Amino acid sequence: MNIRNSFIALLISCISLTAFSQKGLDAPMTKAVMNVYKQLLSEDPTDYETYYRRACEYYKHNQYALALDDINNALKYVPENESVMRIDFLTLRANIYQQQDNLEEALNDLNNAYAINPESYLVIYQKANIEFQLGKYSEAKIDYQRMQRINNRSQESFIGLARVAVKENNLGLANDYLNQAVAIAPSNSDIYVRRASVRLLMNNPNGAVDDLILAISTDNTNTRALQELVKLGDTHYSAVMNGLSNAISQAPKVGMFYYIRAVIAEVHYNYLAAITDYEKILNENLYNYYGIYNSLAKCQFALGKYSQALDNVDTALSGSTNKEYYVTKSKIKRATNDATIAVDFANKAIAKDPNYNEAIINKAYALIDLNQYDEATALLGEASLNDANNALLFLTRAWILENCMNKKSTAQVFYNRALDVETTGIKSLRGFALYRLGKVADANSWMQEMLSNVSESDGYEYYIATCFYAQTGDHPKALSYMEQSLERGYASYHDWVDFNIGIVNVSPIRDLPQFKELLNQYSIIFEK
Repeated sequence: MNIRNSFIALLISCISLTAFSQKGLDAPMTKAVMNVYKQLLSEDPTDYETYYRRACEYYKHNQYALALDDINNALKYVPENESVMRIDFLTLRANIYQQQDNLEEALNDLNNAYAINPESYLVIYQKANIEFQLGKYSEAKIDYQRMQRINNRSQESFIGLARVAVKENNLGLANDYLNQAVAIAPSNSDIYVRRASVRLLMNNPNGAVDDLILAISTDNTNTRALQELVKLGDTHYSAVMNGLSNAISQAPKVGMFYYIRAVIAEVHYNYLAAITDYEKILNENLYNYYGIYNSLAKCQFALGKYSQALDNVDTALSGSTNKEYYVTKSKIKRATNDATIAVDFANKAIAKDPNYNEAIINKAYALIDLNQYDEATALLGEASLNDANNALLFLTRAWILENCMNKKSTAQVFYNRALDVETTGIKSLRGFALYRLGKVADANSWMQEMLSNVSESDGYEYYIATCFYAQTGDHPKALSYMEQSLERGYASYHDWVDFNIGIVNVSPIRDLPQFKELLNQYSIIFEK
């Protein structure tokens, strides 16, 4: 599962934002429209306008190969004298190429569009940005300057010129451009998000955090600022938390700042800090939202405080039958050995959203507890269809087949499936699959490569390393990485002590005296 993305979505919904939700190509209205396009093209295979409109629809739904086929046909049949249409078609194809990381072809199309209309602001802007991505800074600078000649109050051009100045190591000029961009429209929150991105290029994460908080203060419906702030917490956690603490010191009654800080702390396994902020919001009535009780419950569940967690999730459910709240209760019930009730609450969540993977996975886990392995593997297969790049689903399915159903050859298929996921980094869990397939040297090399890339860590990577070496039988290494994980604050007591499904857990070392000693030594991260 993508925990961080789910927290971002929760954060946005909690402050009453309206997010755009794109329906798939199977949505009834979309299918009807696509059928009309198909009929029109069967009647006239040279209908370039219909090719263009269908390409736009495919592009909107991330079907870039299909969109490219259609826009190629549109450009094939559109007359040379239809200059406005040709520009639209070329810029769409450039967008498609950009999504496919084919930047040279994208730039070629934009150069052709520019040749048709050298005064098109949007074409020049897109062209300049791709030139910047390609490292063609001189060409990008010329195009950003062209934008200024068309519109001398162009914020985009000042931001672009600032980015180029950073690459030219002229930070003073970059700051001048940034200040000019802000001065044009200081009440526009988006400009602070853009300035934050440039400040990151300047290796100034503190300034970037301040800008994102300023964007939120200017407009608390700025979803992009919220997303970027949460994402920045992955790489510059201390800067983000310090920036939010400074904002709280200046505005101690703004519940939103406490909530954002709590969510980011929770994402990074700092549950005690998150609980402190959630309780502050509730105790001082800074924000009224039943989801805060669910957030408290999740933190308490992670800390192994199941009774407290149950009380809070019940409070959340008393005000809303939210699918996430049902899953939280299902997890708590499973942790307290009430697997049958855990299944019931997972079913309540699934009834609200049949594709809700958190509910499907938790139901599968509860069914494993009930020894209903066929149903559990079927559910994990369903979850894999919803999230084909979640390696953990394939690993867990393989583990059930191998260890619970004595189907080792079938299990091998799913260990290999885990190797095919497109997820990169430590979340690919590639080493676990390699080890179970007997490729021990490759598995160890993968784990060491992952650990060599750890920078500012919240302990998660070292927790995964602990699981890996616990499962491979190298207990001294497992205990060493356990200490590093705890030292960095990985505070999921549930994971350390109770979670036992599959092969990504620490169960093989739980009975070691050193394991219990380390938990006692770092008890400060679990207890107030």
